[in-house]
Amino acid sequence: MSWYAAAPLFLVSLVVTLAAARLFARRLDRLGVRFGFPEALIGLLTALAADGPEISSALFALFRGAHSVSVGVLVGSNAFNLAAMIGLSALLAGCVRLHRETLLLEGVFGAAITLLAAAVLLRWLGGAPAALLAAVVIVPYLLVVIGGSELLLHRHGSRGLRRSLAQRPARVRESEPGERPTHHLLGLVVVDLALILAGSAGMVQAALALGDRWHLSRAALGVLILAPLTSIPNAMTGVRLGRAGRAAALVGETFNSNTINLVGGVIIPALFTAVVALDTRATVQVAWLVGMTVLCLALLADPRGMRRGGALALVAMYAGFVATQVA
Repeated sequence: MSWYAAAPLFLVSLVVTLAAARLFARRLDRLGVRFGFPEALIGLLTALAADGPEISSALFALFRGAHSVSVGVLVGSNAFNLAAMIGLSALLAGCVRLHRETLLLEGVFGAAITLLAAAVLLRWLGGAPAALLAAVVIVPYLLVVIGGSELLLHRHGSRGLRRSLAQRPARVRESEPGERPTHHLLGLVVVDLALILAGSAGMVQAALALGDRWHLSRAALGVLILAPLTSIPNAMTGVRLGRAGRAAALVGETFNSNTINLVGGVIIPALFTAVVALDTRATVQVAWLVGMTVLCLALLADPRGMRRGGALALVAMYAGFVATQVA
């Protein structure tokens, strides 16, 4: 593909992908509120929606044989999510604070999947063992989040976690002007998903052509260009939740988004093909993501929550991540 055809294709595909992902996330969030889902489950649904551009771009790059681009998109977008969703939300809102039990649930889940995916990328663990261990982590988490506080018996579950899982945002009145019926929203969600997949395929195809034309390394292409661009829907959704004071949904969406990236882009594909960090730069990317995850959890564990000082530290660590890739 020539560069003068690739450039407009990239721009059009980017606009289509981001617009569709934004609508997808908003509609799923709307449906979750309408059905009275708990905040933790809404965070999972909005993560699945906003994550569409990242995971589809990474998988398409892997299908094209561009392993460095695929790893760069996944690792780069996860690092960006931590800084742009939780870090930026704390900067704008002044604080991101949630129940310690909720943080324990989301943090252990997110950290465990991050470590498993890192082990796969660094060739320390095969695809089958990683998938089995991931299932051991994911299945109980989904049972608790989807089942809600009813699954936590009084003698086995803490009061704070039960209260957190029972949190629900205010319901929207069906009589509000311009409110779409539920079946219309469901149909539009399917259309949004199709547009996300088509836009991501066009974006990666065009980016590979432009990168070859401008002699840009594929690792840098994934980390510095595709990762932040495809993560914009996540960042917008996260900031919206953070400014609304919905810390449980914000943290849940962030770590669920990163988990979806790593499970769908690393652990599951590793069952069928090699998905590894092929060079020193990719190894540094993986190590930096693990470090950012640990820092984010440590800052959120403060009883006062993540305040602006901690948020600046998290954003600065992401800036260092970008600097290492440029260098």
